[in-house]
Amino acid sequence: MNQKIKSDFTDKLFEYVLSMETVEECYQLFEDLCTVHEINAIAQRMAVAEMLDRKCTYIEIAEKTGASTATISRVNRALIYGTDGYKLAINRVNKKTTTDSGNQEVLS
Repeated sequence: MNQKIKSDFTDKLFEYVLSMETVEECYQLFEDLCTVHEINAIAQRMAVAEMLDRKCTYIEIAEKTGASTATISRVNRALIYGTDGYKLAINRVNKKTTTDSGNQEVLS
């Protein structure tokens, strides 16, 4: 954990985020909390991380996400040398997506 960001305020922020139960609730919180640009930048970084995890090229990622090579490189560095936060989130969402799609019944 990065001690530069660790504080009572950030602990409480993360508690607030974790209290959201639906995507719609997350939209409500983040629209109040962040600017549109900040939300889009965070979403772009997650998309870049997911594509890097799938071994997409920088060119593919830049074309699909509009991210600069500097942003792609920064996210890649975090994937390699970071705290594995991106990987944890990607793996959990992929696992949930796989589980959810495997549990769907075919309706005729």
